[in-house]
Parts: sequence; C-alpha cells; structure tokens
Amino acid sequence: MSTSRRDFARMMGLAAVAGVLPQQGFAAKKQTGDFYEVPNYGNARLLHMTDCHGQLSPVYFREPSINLGVGPAFGKAPHIVGHKFLQHFGVEPGSMEEYAFTYLNFEDAAQQYGKVGGFAHLKTLVDRLRESYGANNTVLLDGGDTWQGSGINYKTRGMDMVRACNLLGVDYMTGHWEFTYHQEEVLSNIAAFKGEFLAQNILVTEDALFDGADEYIYDEDSMRVFKPYVIREMGGARVAIIGQAFPRTKIANPARFIPDWSFDINDDLLQELVDDLRANQGVDAVVVLSHNGMDVDIAMANRVSGVDAILGGHTHDGVPAPTRVKKNGHTTLVCNVGSNGKFLGVLDLDIGKGKVNGFQYRLLPVFSDLLPADKQMADLVAAERAPYAAWMDEELAVADEVLYRRGNFNGTFDQVICDALRDHYDAQISLSPGFRWGTSVMKGQTVTMERVLDQTCTTYPETYIREMTGANIKLILEDVADNIFNPEPYLQSGGDMVRLGGMDYRCDPLAAMGSRIDEMRLDNGELIEASKIYKVAGWATVGSRSEGPDIWDVTADYLRQAQEVRINKLNTPKLINVAGNDGYKA
Repeated sequence: MSTSRRDFARMMGLAAVAGVLPQQGFAAKKQTGDFYEVPNYGNARLLHMTDCHGQLSPVYFREPSINLGVGPAFGKAPHIVGHKFLQHFGVEPGSMEEYAFTYLNFEDAAQQYGKVGGFAHLKTLVDRLRESYGANNTVLLDGGDTWQGSGINYKTRGMDMVRACNLLGVDYMTGHWEFTYHQEEVLSNIAAFKGEFLAQNILVTEDALFDGADEYIYDEDSMRVFKPYVIREMGGARVAIIGQAFPRTKIANPARFIPDWSFDINDDLLQELVDDLRANQGVDAVVVLSHNGMDVDIAMANRVSGVDAILGGHTHDGVPAPTRVKKNGHTTLVCNVGSNGKFLGVLDLDIGKGKVNGFQYRLLPVFSDLLPADKQMADLVAAERAPYAAWMDEELAVADEVLYRRGNFNGTFDQVICDALRDHYDAQISLSPGFRWGTSVMKGQTVTMERVLDQTCTTYPETYIREMTGANIKLILEDVADNIFNPEPYLQSGGDMVRLGGMDYRCDPLAAMGSRIDEMRLDNGELIEASKIYKVAGWATVGSRSEGPDIWDVTADYLRQAQEVRINKLNTPKLINVAGNDGYKA
C-alpha cells in the first residue's frame, strides 16, 4: 500500500471517530477506504467524467423521479428510477449508492451523507486511480458540458474550467455547451486547454467555405473543424479515442454563435473512421468519447460496428453498469456517468492484439466527505471564485422545501423561475427550458444568487413577453415532447420537457407527434382555446436575441421580495399511458 493510500485509510478511520461518517453497517466498510479501492485489471484504464456544468465546488444534486423510456428504450437503462433502479442494478436500499443514484429519501440522505462532487475532491480521486494503475496506462476523458453552468463560467467565458481541467489532468475532451460561446472564444479556450479537443462530427459549413473560412479547417478531405481522434499507446496496446460532439447543437442552442460550423451525428463518417483505424492504422481498441446522449449512443452502437466502448454524456444519467450492444459479432460497451462532477467512471480494459478480451467497470460517486480536498485544486477554485464571491454569495430567500430541477417534467426550482417570470411580466403563462443542469437546494437552506445562477447561467439569458395563441402554445409543447419522446433516438435532443407556470395539461408520451398534448388549462381551470390570445413570458430564445432583463435578475428580484420560497402550485402534467414504465415513480 502506498503512503497516500495509508494516509487515506487513516483519514477514513479518523473521520468515523470524529462523527463525519454515518455509523451504519454499510458505511463501516468505507472507514478503511474500501469504497474507493478499485482493483487493477487489464492493461488500459479510462477515467471518464462529463456534464460537470462548471460546478467546481461540492453541491447537492437530486436525481430524477421521472425519466420515461419509449420505443426501444422502454424499461431499459437509463430509463429506470427509484426502487426499480435499485432492483435492476442490485443497489442496497438505504445505502450511500441509493443516495447517489436515485431520488429516494433524498432529503434525509443528503443530511446524512453530505454534498457530492467538487474538483478538489475529484482530483484526489483521479490522482489516486492514476497512481494505483500507472500514469502511462491511464487517460482522463471529459465528455463536455464543462465550461457552462455557473456564474464564474459566465464571467470568465469558460476559462475557469479550462484552468481547472488543466490542473485536473484531462487528456481529451469533446463538447456541447462549450459551443454556446462565440466561435473565437471556443477556439481561444481550446488553445489554452493542455489536453486535446476531439470531434469527428463537426464540419465547416458550405457558406463558410464559400467565404474563405480556411482557418477553421483541420482536415481538407473531410472538412472537419477539429481533430477527430488520437491514438494512444497504453499497456502495449494502441487505443484510438474518437470525439463525438453533441450533434444537435445548432438546433438546441443558438446557431448564431457558431455560424461557420455544422453539427450532425455523422455515423457514416464515424464508420469510415473506425474501419480505417482498424484496417490501416493497426489499432487494438476503439473508444468513442461521446456527447450524443445515452439513447443515441445505444442506437449508434447498433449502426456502427467495430467500436469497443462509447463513453457518453449529455443526458446526465448515472448508470452503474454498461449497456452491451452486439453487432456483427462485436460487443460495444455503452457507459454514462451522470453530471455535476458527481461521478467518475473507471473502465479498465484487457486489450490484446486487435481486440478487447475483457473489461472491468466501476462508476464511483464522488462523496465530498469521503475524499480529502487536494490543496492545489482547492486554492485554484478559491482564486477563480474570489472576484465574483460578493455577487454569488448574496442571500435571497429561504427554501421552504427541496428545490431541484432534474426530471422529465417540472421541478420545484423551475417552478420558482416560472413564477418569477409571471410575476415580473404580469403574464398568464410562463415557459422555461427543460435544461438538465442545475443543482439542488435543501429545505431550510438559504437560496443564494449562486444557486440561482446554477439554474439560469447561459450566454443567452434574456427574458421576453409575447402574445401567443392557444394553438401556438400547443405547438411548442408538442415540438418539445417530440424531442424527448420520439421513439427514434436519432430524432431526440436529450433535454426535458419545457417547464410551465400558470397552466397544466395532459400528456401521453406514447402518442404520435402532434397528439401527445391536450386538456390545456389555466390555473383557474379555464380551458385554453386554440384561437384565443394569451400573455406568455419566457427566456433563453434560441433564435434572435430577446430584449428583456436577464433571467437570473428576474428570479433574484422575485426571491428578494418573497424572502421565503413557498411554492403554491407545481404545474405538472397529468400523464397517461405510463403505467408499468420503469422510468415513472408510481
């Protein structure tokens, strides 16, 4: 046992004596450090993180109680929640893993087990796993959505996360919300990143080529903007790592920020790349670092052969075991490691000549109370936060219940945002995007500006007030519902349903496009009519820029006046045809 391991084990014992760790049977084995002891296996170790959304410090994060699977995803990971999740993955009820992976007993478990994530704690874990396996045979992969999600990100244009990832030791990354900064900012951040940015599926647009945008071309034959892959020597094997950025970036986010680049799944180009790597470049294993979303990754594994593992992100699903997809006699492991710095995936591969012989996988929750903070990273986090601390630390109101976002339909923090919009604009209805990022606030805690920024900090935060017909409102809801519940994964965008204030509706996720939404009613019970005009407030327009105040200021003003966050009504739909769906809390 190395000195650092002995120190860690001793720290666990001291923490238990001091009462830091819960004194339960399940937690007792953690006192020796067993929880983070991963036996070495094979000859290549891939450490995987994704979707941290700028969360440099430990946070609370509630997992969803509704994560519906439709079509081929019905009843399959990641669309399993609550007790069904525990049964499916063999997670012990009442355990730390139950707290990490599910919403069950969230409030009590959060008090018992504390916060999760934090880059200083994550670095301690990453360094230990590198040391135990050998740095030359270990890589750290970042699946993207790293530079966005906090007030510091917004102020530094993502550079705080570049600096933190450099210190963390990220070797390779791909992206999604990284592209919500302007093209020049993206390229500047990538230039400062000490690892390599990979994306096989981002091409230069024809208009940009016509205008002579040659500076964006990495490879003239394919017209790719970024390096598509690297080959890394690990444990005597040649491992190819391919980047797959979010393919619907210019649909889900403003295309105006990145006008010269095109995004798509491009699985035909991926297949060509995999075939070339295996036939002509002598690689022994192929790994895709993806930001497709897990359903799309599984679908892609059924279409592209020759990939050994897809390490995915975007949908924020913490899945303890890989999904195995077999195609043409080849097995692809599809993994997803959650969000907010809450998990670190550890995939050990036994790689032989031209093939993977076996694997070992662990998805490790990052419990902040179990992992000592790395001092150098803690100092960096403090330095990044210091210039904006006064802004972010403002106390706005006290939470009367747990405030959270994650879930297919409205969350309590989303309701606060919707109520703030209605109050500010005196609107009948409010709309808020179904973003999956955003931390949780426990009952009785003070909601600070930092927690509001966790929910709202985009580069297009402007609010609006508009007149819409009932038909237009239904069209919006139907369009978003199709992005989530289309049975063809390649047509999904991976977010959650638009959040609403002031109205309810009925939703059938299994219905056809245009027929999922009905029974739309205002809070007073009045049926919404197709031809009638309604006053609707919202924010985060993907098209042209809105002119209203930033959403965090609207929300903060509302909370300052309220002093106490008390949600009178949660505008959630009545769901039909969800009985027996493992992604639904009955």
